[in-house]
Amino acid sequence: MAVSNIRYGPGVTKEVGMDLKNMGAKNVCLMTDKNLAQLPPVQVAMDSLVKNGIPFTVYDNVRVEPTDASFMEAIEFAQKGAFDAYVAVGGGSTMDTCKAANLYTSSPHSDFLDYVSAPIGKGKPVSVPLKPLIAVPTTAGTGSETTGVAIFDYEHLKVKTGIASRAIKPTLGLIDPLHTLHMPARVVANSGFDVLCHALESYTALPYHLRSPCPSNPITRPAYQGSNPISDIWAVHALRIVAKYLKRAVRNPDDLEARSHMHLASAFAGIGFGNAGVHLCHGMSYPISGLVKTYKAKDYNVDHPLVPHGLSVVLTSPAVFTFTAQMFPERHLETAEILGADTRTARIQDAGPVLADTLRKFLFDLDVDDGLAAVGYSKADIPALVKGTLPQERVTKLAPRPQSEEDLTALFEASMKLY
Repeated sequence: MAVSNIRYGPGVTKEVGMDLKNMGAKNVCLMTDKNLAQLPPVQVAMDSLVKNGIPFTVYDNVRVEPTDASFMEAIEFAQKGAFDAYVAVGGGSTMDTCKAANLYTSSPHSDFLDYVSAPIGKGKPVSVPLKPLIAVPTTAGTGSETTGVAIFDYEHLKVKTGIASRAIKPTLGLIDPLHTLHMPARVVANSGFDVLCHALESYTALPYHLRSPCPSNPITRPAYQGSNPISDIWAVHALRIVAKYLKRAVRNPDDLEARSHMHLASAFAGIGFGNAGVHLCHGMSYPISGLVKTYKAKDYNVDHPLVPHGLSVVLTSPAVFTFTAQMFPERHLETAEILGADTRTARIQDAGPVLADTLRKFLFDLDVDDGLAAVGYSKADIPALVKGTLPQERVTKLAPRPQSEEDLTALFEASMKLY
């Protein structure tokens, strides 16, 4: 089990300057995006650095849903700056960009594709020491403050991929629930769907003892290892919080209790999936994000078409869990019950449809777009979506049920319309 150190509580961001001072940092890179650069979370972090006499430089050119080009730009900035520590203030996009900058600056002779997951990159293990990185998540969301994963769009292939290594996980995550008050409603919803799918996928993933072959050396053991007794605890707990608080957090921007709980749930799910992994919702989501045409999500202030990650993940969830349920139906029924289904009379063979219906109702209640068709895809796009899912072996092979190209085609077809 690999997890970052976590500190939680309203206002903990004020401590970041002291943490860096305690680490002996003399030249810090603070990464964020253009929107957040104008908001209190970044101001509070900068004030703390100033107060503690920490010299720092701000990089605010993080792209929401990063690309290999935006990663490279941040890496170049970091290499020129010769920083001895990093602070990432933002959502998954910022934290992941910062992880990549730290990695490639610490390994300056590596080619970009060296550490990118196979089969797109070489998937080499990381053996160089990295600089300290403090992550300050502002969404309730990716759980990236706890994981050794950094995701980006590989533009050449129009598909999302990533870097996955325990070595790149942050040194410390500062989870400050006050930051969640700055999220617009759709950002709360979409980042909450990421938490939901992290929990559902890691809990229903192929069990760790069924994954093979055994790595020949511990350094090549993947970050994503299959469902396991420790991750299960975190996943189930995160799911309970999502069931209780996500709708409240979306509907009322001032509901600090609901948004605080979702912020913690994001980290809990991160601890779970960061070690167990995710599977088909995530594997299929990467081309859904990567092949976006003109769709621009509401509440996201960006200058490019965008299907937010959490939305791209959740749109296939009813189809995916209908498909996977035959392998571990008890777990699928258990999660449906946590999400509010009455499973007392449900038959075990109906686990898939029961969970799928529960998810559809949940998404309908939260005004989610009606399937892939509503974000700009049609049947004609399915071959390209399938082709973009095939290289996602890092996650798809953790699905409890293996899938053929025909299976993936059927799953995308079933996800075109939700309701």
